[in-house]
Amino acid sequence: MKLLHLLAAALFTAATVLPVAPAAAQLPVAVDGEALPSLAPMLQRTVPAVVNISTRGTVQTQRNPMFNDPFFRRFFSMPDQPQEREVASLGSGVIVDAERGLVLTNNHVVANATEIRVTLQDGRELVAEVVGTDEGTDVALLKVEGANLTALPMSNSDALEVGDFVVAIGNPFGLGQTVTSGIVSGLGRALLMRGPQSFEDFIQTDAAINRGNSGGALVNLRGELVGINTAILSGTGGNIGIGFAIPANMARYVMEQLLEHGEVRRGVLGINIQNLDAELAEALGTSERQGVVVTNVAEGSSAEEAGIRAGDVIISVNGRAVTHWNELRNQLGMIRVGERVRLEVIRDGERRTVNARIGELATAEVAADTLHPGLRGATFSNIPETSPLFGRVQGAQVTSVEPGSAAARARLQPEDVITTVNRQDVGNVDDLRRLAAPGQPQLLLTVRRGNGVQFIVIR
Repeated sequence: MKLLHLLAAALFTAATVLPVAPAAAQLPVAVDGEALPSLAPMLQRTVPAVVNISTRGTVQTQRNPMFNDPFFRRFFSMPDQPQEREVASLGSGVIVDAERGLVLTNNHVVANATEIRVTLQDGRELVAEVVGTDEGTDVALLKVEGANLTALPMSNSDALEVGDFVVAIGNPFGLGQTVTSGIVSGLGRALLMRGPQSFEDFIQTDAAINRGNSGGALVNLRGELVGINTAILSGTGGNIGIGFAIPANMARYVMEQLLEHGEVRRGVLGINIQNLDAELAEALGTSERQGVVVTNVAEGSSAEEAGIRAGDVIISVNGRAVTHWNELRNQLGMIRVGERVRLEVIRDGERRTVNARIGELATAEVAADTLHPGLRGATFSNIPETSPLFGRVQGAQVTSVEPGSAAARARLQPEDVITTVNRQDVGNVDDLRRLAAPGQPQLLLTVRRGNGVQFIVIR
């Protein structure tokens, strides 16, 4: 009771000491007759186009690799088939076509989903279908059926500049729609979060992006979509002012491919490349210090047809400068098969222009049912031209492995490259088909995985 009296006295004292601002001193709505700047009018138009996405699905539980051995499974009474568990996730999406009900989001938001629901700003909940996904760019396209939808216009993200103001809209931590603002902090960022097969040309921003913002909108001050929020750089999982968005131009290209083919059909030029450095530039006799060096030209490729040579330094694609191998790969990966591309190259110290046609990625593939029974459940292909190993490593690449299969029990993984079978070199899938034919008691495989090499015995 005494404490309550003391608190009341303190509050009364504070009230008598602290002045109360009169009504006339409230913040003005205008200065010198001009309204204060506000993002509210733009957000009233754009926020209804940003949706919340909830998914349900199943994933296989991870287990210790020792349990791939039948002896250990029997000893610990483990089931032969991997177990599955239900998962749920939250994310965001952007309506980009109101008439057709098209929603862009991240692939990782809807991966493994068996049920996808989209919640609009007005509270309506719609069931979404997957039109297509592209793991390489982490873009997914959904379709919903609903009336009176609002869509965001897509801008030309190539026109963005560092310092431009941007606004991120999404559903962080499942709180509901949230808006944060910032600037473009950087362009052309590549994190290779999904490995060397990913296509990354991120917009970096300090607008706060957190978990649940994935798939949401990054817009400019005109309310145009400039990017799809996708990732953050953080040691704690929370925002530290370094967020990344997929550029609208890349998302648009993927969307068009998914609508047309249900997948992204990427073309190839048929070259292997590496970054130009000062030592290499001196050896090649060029004064350029930024560019990409051609290290190998595939026989019969579009590059060979166009006259590109090993040692050429590519400095631009269709007038757009390239300074890193990832930039060149991204730009070529966003050009349709059959289209022409203009490359500016340095050869023997002279600058010249080369016109080439983007070729179709051809991969011969073989199913393991034509191979040794210990390889069942896997598929194999020649090393694709999009792989950093193309032209550098000879072998047959594992393209997929069915869970619980003989290949999975042998610990084969997608993107493994088999370079020898029973100590005989494997140059392609034809060699693998010949050397790993059924009827052999066992196979000794040399497998390249990442930067390492290991032996795997198949019985």
